[in-house]
Amino acid sequence: MVALIRSRLFCTKISQNNNQHRLQWSVKQVTKSNFNESLQEFRSHLSSSDFVAISLQNTGSFSSAWHRVSSFDTPEIAYLKARRAAERFQILQFAVCPFTISGSKVTAHPYNFHLFPRDEFSIGMPSFSFSCQTSYLTAMAQQGFDFNACIYDGISYLSRAQELVAKVKLGNPIGVHDVMKPSSTPPSVADTIFVERVKLRIKNWKKACTDSSGRMKDEALIKSLRKLVLGSEQYGSRPCMTIDVCSERQVQLVLEMLAEFSDDLVALKIPTKGGGIQAVRVVLTDSKDDKSLFERELQNVEEDQNKKIRGFREVIDLISASQKPVVSHNSLNDFSVIHSKFISPLPFNMDEFLISLRSVFPHILDVNHLMKRIGPLENVTSIPAAIAYLKNRFFAPIDMEVYQRAFLNEGKVQGQTVLRICHLFAKLCYVLRITPGAIQSSDDNVTSLLDGYGNAIKSCFGNSHESVDGGIRIWTKSPRKVGCEDLVFLWGFRDRLSAGMLKSLLQGSHDIFSEEFDVCLVDKSCAIVAFMQPNLSQTLLDIMNSEGISGSLRELVSEGLRAAGYETYKKACSLGLWEVDLASSLEKAFAAPDCSSQSVSETKPSEIYWCSDLMINFDDL
Repeated sequence: MVALIRSRLFCTKISQNNNQHRLQWSVKQVTKSNFNESLQEFRSHLSSSDFVAISLQNTGSFSSAWHRVSSFDTPEIAYLKARRAAERFQILQFAVCPFTISGSKVTAHPYNFHLFPRDEFSIGMPSFSFSCQTSYLTAMAQQGFDFNACIYDGISYLSRAQELVAKVKLGNPIGVHDVMKPSSTPPSVADTIFVERVKLRIKNWKKACTDSSGRMKDEALIKSLRKLVLGSEQYGSRPCMTIDVCSERQVQLVLEMLAEFSDDLVALKIPTKGGGIQAVRVVLTDSKDDKSLFERELQNVEEDQNKKIRGFREVIDLISASQKPVVSHNSLNDFSVIHSKFISPLPFNMDEFLISLRSVFPHILDVNHLMKRIGPLENVTSIPAAIAYLKNRFFAPIDMEVYQRAFLNEGKVQGQTVLRICHLFAKLCYVLRITPGAIQSSDDNVTSLLDGYGNAIKSCFGNSHESVDGGIRIWTKSPRKVGCEDLVFLWGFRDRLSAGMLKSLLQGSHDIFSEEFDVCLVDKSCAIVAFMQPNLSQTLLDIMNSEGISGSLRELVSEGLRAAGYETYKKACSLGLWEVDLASSLEKAFAAPDCSSQSVSETKPSEIYWCSDLMINFDDL
């Protein structure tokens, strides 16, 4: 490893010949104590970057083997699994790295934000409970993660949906920034009477405020009586009065009247705990300059409060506003978590999720998806393995310069995965001959290659040469396309049977297994039989449910062997039957009444490729 330390700024520079597995890059660690200053630096680095890479460290990802996204999952089911994990587990670290690619040189500015949701305003939100997996926490502890610092100094946050609720609960006055347009609804008699009464109150109040300011002395009792009768109060050093309202219509009438009535009045809406408006507060200013000063003061107070409410979500909002392409290594899991924690609760339907996500992050690039453009990838199960794979097969010299104000000898540096993503992405761009300018252009070839999140989620199950079109795919020893309707889930077989042993057992049990088929264990309780010829799966189900079943297959059924089609598996996932064993979930799906759930319905039969070990699995880092 070669480390180059420059004055005033620390930079780690590595070349193609460096040992990637032993490399220690500098990553700025950000907590609540240095968040504000780091946010300003991040904003500057983001604005000058081409891309921004992200990497999340959660408290877990899946609680059972079959809950993990697998090669036999349709995109809808994969989303349901990712949705469940996003809602159950919590983010403790969020690494973000704005970076620029210039030829074979990558300039990166990595940040590792330590997070912990906290009720900053004592309003009962966020009030979270979340699951933890010991393997994840153990790995974080081995990397030097300080859990005490996370809890006490981790950066809190609220999602966009939570922010709206929090503002209502805080009940702070809301400034009226936009000029109120006259309503198209003609005023009723009651509206006219209401407006005239309010206008008369404001005239008398303004006159009293002006008259009293010109008097040198006033008896304290007279001042108190005047305030009581006129409803006069103080907003800081300025006089104000409160106008009670009974409906949104009355709020609109008051604001319209104030916009036409006087130039020295500023209106504030006072929210109720339920989310409506209970009153309009009118503040009297001395002049136009004083009014402008007061409006700036209100805006500054509102911005300060919003920053405190949003917390780390400021980073998410900056990335969204920048419209820079976001590079991820596992976009399905990462962005389901990001949507859940920082945007709004995850919708049940995948299409709604994609629409919502694209409105926030229109350009998402998945290195997992890009790796499939290289070709079938056997035994590539991690980012270092993917980099090694490219190094052994392609000439892709990449120089990384990592600039951060952090010492290299700080000990175990956390958040380095985000830099490995930058490095892998740069290599892929070099191999695939993609330039940063082309990515942001309207080139149809590049658009097809880097088709954002929607293509990544629907193509992550297939090989690099074919599209999925909403389905899933299966491999045996060579790529074979098999429909979901050709899969049968089996359970109730003897313990400790391998897939090969179960396949041998089935081959001699009935004539139907004389045709070509394959077997894969989902977990210890359940296996999948994939028939390579159509219609055999339904035939098997009919045979197992018939009284005329014979041979050794009859004995297996009598011993407890059970079977179900793919629709039962989809039903178990859509109903949220996430038992520890898939067999238990399928049994419950059988017992559950039929429902017309549209969340996992397919407009046409889905297809799958079989072998999940041909996929890059970045969860094994």
